[in-house]
Amino acid sequence: MAMNPTVERVTQRIIERSRSTRAAYLDLVERSRDQGLNRPRLSCGNLAHGFAASGEDKPAIKSGKAMNIGIVTAYNDMLSAHQPYGRYPEQIKIFAREVGATAQVAGGVPAMCDGVTQGQDSMELSLFSRDVIAMATTVGLSHAMFEGALLLGICDKIVPGLLIGSLRFGHLPTILVPAGPMPTGLPNKEKVRIRQLYAEGKVGRDELLESESASYHSAGTCTFYGTANSNQMMMEMMGLHMPGSSFVLPGTKIRQELTRAATHRIAQIGWDGDDYRPLGRCVDEKAIVNAIVGLLATGGSTNHVIHLPAIARAAGIQIDWNDMDDLSRVVPLIASVYPNGAGDVNYFAAAGGMPYVIRELIGSGLAHPDILTVYGQSLEEGAQQPVMEGDNLRWDPAPEVSGDDSMLRPVSAPFQPEGGFRLLKGNLGRGTIKVSAVDPSRWTIEAPCRVFEDQNAVLDAFKAGELERDVIVVVRFQGPAANGMPELHKLTPPLGVLQDRGFKVALVTDGRMSGASGKVPAAIHVSPEAKLGGPLARLRDGDVVRVCANSGELVAVVPAEEWSAREEAVAPASAPGVGRELFALMRQHSDPAERGGSAMLAAAGL
Repeated sequence: MAMNPTVERVTQRIIERSRSTRAAYLDLVERSRDQGLNRPRLSCGNLAHGFAASGEDKPAIKSGKAMNIGIVTAYNDMLSAHQPYGRYPEQIKIFAREVGATAQVAGGVPAMCDGVTQGQDSMELSLFSRDVIAMATTVGLSHAMFEGALLLGICDKIVPGLLIGSLRFGHLPTILVPAGPMPTGLPNKEKVRIRQLYAEGKVGRDELLESESASYHSAGTCTFYGTANSNQMMMEMMGLHMPGSSFVLPGTKIRQELTRAATHRIAQIGWDGDDYRPLGRCVDEKAIVNAIVGLLATGGSTNHVIHLPAIARAAGIQIDWNDMDDLSRVVPLIASVYPNGAGDVNYFAAAGGMPYVIRELIGSGLAHPDILTVYGQSLEEGAQQPVMEGDNLRWDPAPEVSGDDSMLRPVSAPFQPEGGFRLLKGNLGRGTIKVSAVDPSRWTIEAPCRVFEDQNAVLDAFKAGELERDVIVVVRFQGPAANGMPELHKLTPPLGVLQDRGFKVALVTDGRMSGASGKVPAAIHVSPEAKLGGPLARLRDGDVVRVCANSGELVAVVPAEEWSAREEAVAPASAPGVGRELFALMRQHSDPAERGGSAMLAAAGL
């Protein structure tokens, strides 16, 4: 199948734009392998420190004749998605010995749970935790004891952070190892119903907590299709997972065998063999385009319009929102996973999951098959689903027909003819909107605005009945420089209530929305942000604002002369507490959302 001309054009545009930075990055990869710090170059004292506590693996590490795998883990037992990782290092060491290799935990990284911090002050640390994770990953790998790496992480900022950090060691073969989603709990429709009843004051905290506990009820990743599960989709589209491994439940035999397969495979693609596959070569321009295409085709998380530019930059690749917008015009929506549809990722997997998606996208010329994957000769080998045959793992071809056309459809008969992303621009700046879960009748909202500088003030206004009208809610001073760009998912239930009451409602913010953005139209990531003199700082209560996903407009309907003469509102001072003061340096030096909202990458000049 010939590549779609728009996909081909955007890919070539990215290649040309990235020519100098990509060349510099690949030079770093080559120098790191040939001249950089590695185990044979360590002094005897260095090396002795490195294997002093390695027990039965000490002779093999000491000899330097066996591949030593560095494990970077985001394990903690508070975060349900990462709790299963507790036993993984022990298992990986056993699996490594089976193929004559060794493994050590290179380091741990923080794993922040946005589900716990959503709507709390600590959410202001969330985006910058990605930089912390990336730096912690580099600290672990900097010991030069390793010839390959396995990355144990799943959730929102964690996979992007692990990948950004590992890409600075792009000469190392690297595989990401998922742990799988929790079993399906309370039906999503019921969860949304209880949340909105609580927002209206019709049920109490006890009923709400019971509902939430039935939704998030065991070890494993939350089952809605938010940022965590979008991470898993992207790793499969980039060929960085073992095929079909994203959505296999924790604690199962097949889950363990997939971890074994990843460990055996990393030992096969080391630099001393004839199948060397360094991470920096695997993550190229085509792999990044595949990740974008997968995001659009499945209606994935809004957060990745920030994470993907940051991941790409770490590999010397420059992408922007124009690229995503152009791709969205030709990539159809072929998955309908909650909050875009009724079923969760377990239903998605049962219908064919990522193997089906990969096969459909390649077969229609929308995804590049010719990328260097960790497992085979092309991404086409990723269109396979793992199954157990007795005690042995094997891969079968992806199903040719969706097992549930309410969850997955072919490219020839999609849910929507275009992807779920739109670029918005106008006199309010540049922003993005996810429309895959928004009814097309609400793709254009024009109404007077109400301006807030704190999401709690929105909730107070809602409870006081002040928003019972057509309204565009503006929440400004929520960008990286202002307060770390928290998600504003706390606003979803009250805005959903207003919409259900028949009002025309939209959200406009320089902050983020949840990866589970749903039915309310939201113009988010607006840049430049208000803190840095962005146009949102000029808005006043009552100004008419137009948000239009059809035309790509984000405008204040205010006479140009009046608009240019207005003074800008002053950002509120950043409050101390929950460690926010320790992130002041990141707020001061972060770059715009379209560049990835990273202080670390900005300071590094990447």
